[in-house]
Amino acid sequence: MVRLIPWLVACALFMENLDSTVIATALPQIAQSLGEDPLRLSLAITSYMLALAVFLPVSGWAADRFGARTVFAGAIGVFTLGSVLCGFSGTLLELVGARIVQGVGGSMMVPVGRLILVRTVPRGQLVNAMARMTLPALVGPAIGPLLGGFIATYASWQWIFFINVPIGLIGLFFVLRLIPNLKEEKPDPFDLTGFALSAVALASLMFGLEHIGRGEMAPAAVVGTIAVGLAFGWLYLRRARRVARPVLDPTLFRHKSYLAAVIGGSLFRIGVGAVPFLVPVMLQIGFGLSAFESGSLTFIAAVGALMMKPMTAPIFRRFGFRPVLLGNALLSGAVLISYGFFRPETAHWFIMATLLVGGLFRSLQFSGLNTLAYAEISQAETSRANTLSSVMQQLSLSAGVAVGAMVLHLTQLFASKGALTAGDFLPAFLTVGLLSCISALFFVRLPLDAGDEISGHRAALSKAADVVDSSD
Repeated sequence: MVRLIPWLVACALFMENLDSTVIATALPQIAQSLGEDPLRLSLAITSYMLALAVFLPVSGWAADRFGARTVFAGAIGVFTLGSVLCGFSGTLLELVGARIVQGVGGSMMVPVGRLILVRTVPRGQLVNAMARMTLPALVGPAIGPLLGGFIATYASWQWIFFINVPIGLIGLFFVLRLIPNLKEEKPDPFDLTGFALSAVALASLMFGLEHIGRGEMAPAAVVGTIAVGLAFGWLYLRRARRVARPVLDPTLFRHKSYLAAVIGGSLFRIGVGAVPFLVPVMLQIGFGLSAFESGSLTFIAAVGALMMKPMTAPIFRRFGFRPVLLGNALLSGAVLISYGFFRPETAHWFIMATLLVGGLFRSLQFSGLNTLAYAEISQAETSRANTLSSVMQQLSLSAGVAVGAMVLHLTQLFASKGALTAGDFLPAFLTVGLLSCISALFFVRLPLDAGDEISGHRAALSKAADVVDSSD
């Protein structure tokens, strides 16, 4: 049963990732069907992300209070219901409301699924379990753009949401049958005031970051929204110091491995988070490729991520977390920077090969970060650690898009020209690549044996030493 749990969690992650990549491709067709400006359809994406940001902090407490299986199954049900409502939406307002319902389900679905994994899988098997969990989920970004374009072109855009229904129902059936309803006997009281402060802070930051450099809001409004988020975040941190069990617990950063995985990992994800935005825009606007041609090149990055998964556990077992995360952060950053040197005349096979290598490195880093975060976390801290980690991941990936868009916008303004050209993307890739490289500073400070209990590195070294001794 333990071997099946990563695949059940992956089912939820696959459904969420597929949905997010498919809808982005089909937004123009949805806008045309609803009689709306395509730019306004960005609300269908931002409303989902806002719901995620607001309700993510509740996931850990809800799992402790009502049981992980109950919350996980309920989250899948809510997400599936939201998908049905999206498919039946006839106006933009209805679609935004349905996407909010989806966001509430998504905010509980993946974090609680990861929590189930951490609590049920033995620590020595956690790297393999994390790799298995993310393996099917990576298929979503690989097939999402092509599937979305196919459905929107040859069928009806409503099927973009209806395809979630059978996946959700199958996942719900097996979750209720196979996953234990883990819960805390004495759950922490819910910090309602802290939740309200964090909700305003996260929603404001997410909304503000999403609109940097996009031209949809006045610059003063964007700055004001981010300032509100920072102010409420400061108020939340002041309160968190006085509360025994805050909804987002900053005291978890006392663990060196958790600090490196979450804060260093956030810097890395800011860099990587810009890739799904920058690369397609560069290929379509900078190079003049069609959306289908662009998708036919960029899907290879997800293939690279899939190829890395079987090698992840052996790599960390052989070398340990510190050297792999340190070296891989620098390599990933260098690959990101190299994307900025692509030109319209660059051979497509070379672009695909570089994107493939980037997918390999990023997949290895994500698996390591997701696992290392729990190396020093006690059983009682897992739900709070998982909640804070999930929130930081969501913020950093959104910030990556914002940073990429902002640098691209500033480059365009500085050059004083209307249309983007291939060379305009170099500063953006340079910025996000350097951010990924800077994340290595957090891994330098890790102890050499960080996470060895999880990776099995110490056991592998002992076994190798025994072999050497026996040969003598």
